[in-house]
Parts: sequence; C-alpha cells; structure tokens
Amino acid sequence: MYKLSKVSQKGGIIIPKEIREKIGLEPGMLVAFIEDNGGFRVVPVPKNPIKYARGMLKKYGKESLTKILLEERRKDNEREEAEIARWMK
Repeated sequence: MYKLSKVSQKGGIIIPKEIREKIGLEPGMLVAFIEDNGGFRVVPVPKNPIKYARGMLKKYGKESLTKILLEERRKDNEREEAEIARWMK
C-alpha cells in the first residue's frame, strides 16, 4: 500500500483513513514511531499495555515460565554447590 500525506507547519501529518482503519487508530490514541530499516513504523500504543500484553508468552509452551525459571535456578544452585564442595576437599 502506498499513500502520501503532507507535513503541516507544526509537524503534524494526516494519516489516511484507510490506514487508520487498518491499524485500528482512533482519535486520541497514542502512537509510537519506531525506527526500522532506514524508515519508521507507526505503531498504536494500547490504552492498557499490561492488559494488552497478558498471555502473550503462552505461545512459548504450556509450562509456566516461572516454573521453568525456578527449575533453572535450582540447577544453577546445584552446580554452584558442587563446585564449592569440590574446592572444599
């Protein structure tokens, strides 16, 4: 899709209706300008970012990430204790 918009004297731009509808922009919403490959992307900022992000890590598996992290920490502790025991001999 290719659309043009003119920058106003104050730096404002009008985002064409078709694009606003496609990305879900509504009046008063915040947008983020993200630098990307020599250009910028305009990304809507959710009204409630915490609620928006809820569940986004579910795609990484059904096991709780907290459980995974706790298990990794337990393994790290075992390795550290074994290393200390080896040096204490």
